Amino acid sequence: MKEIILIKNGEIVLKGLNRNSFEDILIKNMRKALSDIGEFTFTKSQSTIVVESVDGEADLEDAAEALTKVFGIAALSRAAVAEKDMEDIKRVTLEYLSDALSEAKTFKVEAKRSDKKFPYKSPDIQQEMGGFILSKFHHLKVDVHNPELTVTVEVRDKYAFVRGNNIKGAGGMPVSTNGRAAVLISGGIDSPVAAYMMAKRGIELVAVHFASPPYTTELAEEKVMQLLHKVAKYSGPITTYVVPFTEIQEAIRDKCPEDYFTIIMRRYMMKISEKLARHQNCSALITGESVGQVASQTIYALACTDAAVNMPVFRPCIGMDKVEIVNLSRKIDTFETSIQPYEDCCTVFTPKHPKTRAKLPDVIEAEAALDEAPLIQRAFENVRKTVIK
Repeated sequence: MKEIILIKNGEIVLKGLNRNSFEDILIKNMRKALSDIGEFTFTKSQSTIVVESVDGEADLEDAAEALTKVFGIAALSRAAVAEKDMEDIKRVTLEYLSDALSEAKTFKVEAKRSDKKFPYKSPDIQQEMGGFILSKFHHLKVDVHNPELTVTVEVRDKYAFVRGNNIKGAGGMPVSTNGRAAVLISGGIDSPVAAYMMAKRGIELVAVHFASPPYTTELAEEKVMQLLHKVAKYSGPITTYVVPFTEIQEAIRDKCPEDYFTIIMRRYMMKISEKLARHQNCSALITGESVGQVASQTIYALACTDAAVNMPVFRPCIGMDKVEIVNLSRKIDTFETSIQPYEDCCTVFTPKHPKTRAKLPDVIEAEAALDEAPLIQRAFENVRKTVIK
């Protein structure tokens, strides 16, 4: 019995004349996600993509699991292939879904007939298959509103497909369909979530991390790389830059008013990130900030931070509370890594009484004591680059 995976597109179906190019990018991303599992073919068919193992040896359970993390897929399902003959459809259903039908208490049958030459109309298929299943599994009851198992029969041009319940996909848009952006990544809970959320909207990620040895350790940097590995399961490869930030933080400590430390530090992070972003053809920056969560995330502080750069800053967590962010971090499996006790540079030289209602002219005056251009240039020249997959 031949088995395939059916991919149901999400928002791509709304893209009109551009739909083919979006589907091509989705297929490219699926191929990458499955590269370690086997070689597959991908066939477009209406709003569905049929995924098939070339040699029939690939583990489709592993393949389906990998595809649940590919953005652009609304739902997927493993399905068996049958001839376009009602008796063969019944045979395949009995063989393929026997375990699921034995375990369920309620079911319904759905049918989709794209080949209008097939002698049974969709309601006829549903009635015929429903009666057949009931004759074989006497414990089952029909529930058309909330069944434990939905048996779906799709009659297409060449074959019929039989499948059970759908598997929910990651949704969103295929990565790289909406450009590139650089995410400022720390070891905390918020920024990996922000990276995930923007990748879900089709943005290809570049990551920027700031390290301040000896105030931060190699373990803190390794923690960030672990977080990026988890995000990369959804986003694909992430070009990552580690920026040496010690000299800049010490200069801020030595020459700037203490209550402005955090805002000035964030402004320098944004300036360096913008420089790296433009070098990588990115069109925006991404941060994990949420309004009012800490002193540097008041609307006054954020306005001062944004003024340091000349490109859009995306903050997908901006209106979320901590519980919502934590819940999402658990969903994408970054939470346990984020709470490991290795401090990042954001905790270095934290002021006792940070400015929460800063005004931009005062911030600019405070940071005027710094020799900005050479500080940024030296940091930029000593950046370390790696690619996280």
